Amino acid sequence: MSILNIFKRNKKSETDAPINGQDIMGQEWVYSDEVKKHFFEPQNFTAQTPEDYNGLGLVGSPACGDMMKVWIKVDPETDVIKDFKWQTFGCASAIASTSVLSVMVLENGGMKIDQALKITPIDIIKRLSGLPDRKIHCSVLGDKALAAAINDYFKKTKQESRIKDKSIRVIDKKLNITEKDIEEAVKQGAKTVAEVQAKTKVGTGDPNCLPEVEELVRYYAEKYHT
Repeated sequence: MSILNIFKRNKKSETDAPINGQDIMGQEWVYSDEVKKHFFEPQNFTAQTPEDYNGLGLVGSPACGDMMKVWIKVDPETDVIKDFKWQTFGCASAIASTSVLSVMVLENGGMKIDQALKITPIDIIKRLSGLPDRKIHCSVLGDKALAAAINDYFKKTKQESRIKDKSIRVIDKKLNITEKDIEEAVKQGAKTVAEVQAKTKVGTGDPNCLPEVEELVRYYAEKYHT
């Protein structure tokens, strides 16, 4: 199935049901107007691989949920990202998060790489005027896909010394979730493994990492919440 058909199928499945509602636990999901705008009219989406790009990032897994693919075109003379194209397999929040991220990177003529690397999931969520708690992991994937594309550009242009967080320990190797991601989830209020999973999906790609996740959650919960 082509990514365009996947996108159409996801869009149809989301619009067949109310875009605001409740999950099976009875928790209410409310999507902002900004999320709806980027879901129904996604910006910089492409159905085909761009012909001209010099950075590619791919994160997530369709077997575990959302997957995002990002292509960037960097001007080597100015270090500015001049183009940002993407595809995603996922829900309304995943589509909206990637769409708004592309807008953020390209507005005002494009961001310099160092500035783009400072974009956080919180920045994306703010631009979307919020996301339901159970959908925050979608903005985390957007942040990771962009960083992966930039790192790919660094590798292709022999700038390995600029690769972001290359020394950070990867906990879930299937979804490329790091210890830093777990720490950030706890800093934002998660106090249990289940709450960290709701924010990051850690362990859904690689269940064997869950004992280590449990230890990290306990450590950071004591550090930030006691």
